[in-house]
Amino acid sequence: MALTLYHDRYRCTGNVEHPPELVVLHGWGMHSLVWDDVMPVLLERFQVTVIDLPGLGRSPIPGGEYTLDYLVDHVLAVAPPQALWMGWSLGGMVAMRAAARFPQRVLALITVASTPKFIADEHWPVAMKAEVLDAFFTLLQEDAEGTLIRFLSLQCKGSDTIKRDIRALKDLVYFHGIPSRNALVGGLRILQQVDLRDDLPSIQCPTLHVFGERDHLVPVGVSEAVARLQPQAQTAIIKGVAHIPFLSAPDLFMAACHDFFQERGLT
Repeated sequence: MALTLYHDRYRCTGNVEHPPELVVLHGWGMHSLVWDDVMPVLLERFQVTVIDLPGLGRSPIPGGEYTLDYLVDHVLAVAPPQALWMGWSLGGMVAMRAAARFPQRVLALITVASTPKFIADEHWPVAMKAEVLDAFFTLLQEDAEGTLIRFLSLQCKGSDTIKRDIRALKDLVYFHGIPSRNALVGGLRILQQVDLRDDLPSIQCPTLHVFGERDHLVPVGVSEAVARLQPQAQTAIIKGVAHIPFLSAPDLFMAACHDFFQERGLT
């Protein structure tokens, strides 16, 4: 019997006759509980399916090479047939790839502190320097747990609520036990190598890209580059936050999402 990812579907709590389906995907090293601060508001409008990526949270790590398409295929196996998708960081890359490969499955797309390409090069300068992620990758081989904590701290750097954010992530990260080392290594390799710039122009569903004003992993300048690749998409920049806007400023984050939902008639 094939291993399937942990997933759960929460019923809409609002007075909505036919609530739309929403899939939420977390980022590297974390799990679906990271969405808890905004889940009550999301459930007022949607039926929400939470999914833990392979080897993270409560999910097993099925066999096969840990690539972006591997993540997409395993998520699609447990996701509703049609849904809006919201993905944070690595989860945003999964959602972008799914929207490009399987447009019939993804009715609308929200990426959060995500990017089609995490690593900078001469044609993509507004991104993380390769040597920064290379250093994390090297450290991961020696001390997976310590590297995970350092990476989580970097996600909070620059936020107005940095101390609270770091404390919240540290409380969450081990809630379901230590993440699979293979999942951590495979996820970092995806961040190092994947380039979705050719995928973005093919995404035709309503799209919102949300960025943190002070994000050190996905610099806010990425918003302009993404707008050129996908001009029909909307962008929102959350002030005073870094890489986790839905945790640092849940009200501002949900206000941006609400505007998108209203403008596109998604609720």
